[in-house]
Amino acid sequence: MKSATPSKQANVLFPVGHLARVLLLVAACLLAFLPGIASIPPTDRDESRYVQATKQMVETGDYADIRLQEESRYKKPIGIYWLQSTYVLLSGQGADAPIWVYRLVSTTGGVLAVLGIYWAGARMFGARAGFIAALGLIGIFALNFEARIAKTDAMLLAAAVAAQAVLGAIYVSHRRGEQIARALPWAFWIAQGVGILVKGPITPLLSILTVSTIVIFDRDRSWLRRLKPGIGLAITAAIALPWLILISWRSGLEFWQESVGNDLFGKVVEGQESHGFPPGYFALTYALFMWPFALLALEAGLKALNRFREDPRLLFLVSWYIPLWFFFELIPTKLPHYVLPGYPALLLLMAWMLTDEDAGQIELRRWQVWLWRAGLFGAILVTLALAAMAVGVVPFLTGGISILGIVAGIAILAAGWFSAFGRGYTPEVRVGATVASTIVAFAILTGNIVPALSPMWLSPQIADMFEAVKPCPNSVLSSSHYHEPSLVFLTETDTRLVGPVDAAHDLLVDPECAVALIATDQMQAFTEALPAGLESVEELGRIEGVNYSKGDPLILTFFGAAR
Repeated sequence: MKSATPSKQANVLFPVGHLARVLLLVAACLLAFLPGIASIPPTDRDESRYVQATKQMVETGDYADIRLQEESRYKKPIGIYWLQSTYVLLSGQGADAPIWVYRLVSTTGGVLAVLGIYWAGARMFGARAGFIAALGLIGIFALNFEARIAKTDAMLLAAAVAAQAVLGAIYVSHRRGEQIARALPWAFWIAQGVGILVKGPITPLLSILTVSTIVIFDRDRSWLRRLKPGIGLAITAAIALPWLILISWRSGLEFWQESVGNDLFGKVVEGQESHGFPPGYFALTYALFMWPFALLALEAGLKALNRFREDPRLLFLVSWYIPLWFFFELIPTKLPHYVLPGYPALLLLMAWMLTDEDAGQIELRRWQVWLWRAGLFGAILVTLALAAMAVGVVPFLTGGISILGIVAGIAILAAGWFSAFGRGYTPEVRVGATVASTIVAFAILTGNIVPALSPMWLSPQIADMFEAVKPCPNSVLSSSHYHEPSLVFLTETDTRLVGPVDAAHDLLVDPECAVALIATDQMQAFTEALPAGLESVEELGRIEGVNYSKGDPLILTFFGAAR
């Protein structure tokens, strides 16, 4: 099958005719990703570690080192901390900036990723397909989660999509015999450098896996010269190396031991941080994290497997997703967001299937039909589970009924129905209605329901009560048992996460100002460490809730020295 040329202006990044679609996509992104970023408290544990380390950069003015309280934090490079610091400084609030300022970096990453997939789809399949693929990315569960959380993954997705979009444009243009814009190779290498600073080797790994797979199936390798690897590698090095050299000079081998030895190689060799799973994990979680387009994308991917040798566009997209998926299935440590950089390839294939008449004529093989049926079962199961959660989470945790929860549940069911059973509608209506339904559902869940589940948000309650009961303006909180980084972010950097004996000692050392927070199961050890038992202290307040990071119900009591 010959690949059609989607646009006469192949060398223009965003032709004028695309402006309306771009504006619509940006507006849809903001509607999708902004609800909840201010109302959901800092989440544990990764997000709060990132934002607390950034907060300390702003407090100290040291933008080269990464520290979490007194400990170095070298698992990931500096990029996300620099971006978050920039947003914090631009807010004018400094270290007191609220959590939503940090999260805007991820929201920005989500918007950039959506625009990147639109550009890639428009070049490969036409503007209509690019728009549908971009809408699909706005709607999926994985990005709706990551674009609201102040971590690396949404911005990593933006860098990965940029690199892959340019890589695909160069490869497909070569196969079509077209010229490419001079800036494209430089954009590819800049994206690689940014990706390295944000999350190490993931962006280069994705491109290497893609290129390697294409080389296996397409023996014409002359297109690789269009990447201008000589000067391109120098551009990437110029972006990534200065900080790597600086941190190596400041930390010695500690950065490399932690980031490469312990974090990177450790995840490849064995499951880390209770995240070890056997192969098949990402196949099982696919229906949730690609919801509500998991079934459509699966069908498109299966059809592409039957034609990818005939069409360079399909070969590129298959080479984008499948090797990355296999790689992460094979390593022991697994988290759902690891394969997020591969999902845009599936959404581009979905857009191809929905807009290409020839794609509709491709029949699935017998084994593919069975796999599609399994995908249908997964799509129905996830849709029903999400709807049940939306309706039932408030009654379960608070005992009340939420009308908004019912509305969210209906919207989830609508999204699942349009995506799986909306064949009678045009692709734009089908995908647009699905995404509109997800926007409504996620806006209600993240903007209203989840923030109101006060039993699971212990850190904000602790921070508020500590502010109310602390005897001195400079009082330091010593928290025993409850050691979540969100507590540090919401109180002060010098908050102490200690055991019950050390908490008692802090009260004795600073009886005028110190405050201890003790869990019920550590009360005996705390009491025994006090010279006169509980007569040495007075209770200042009490909080009950659930530590969702561990699933533990907790009763936490504030103590100060007896007056």
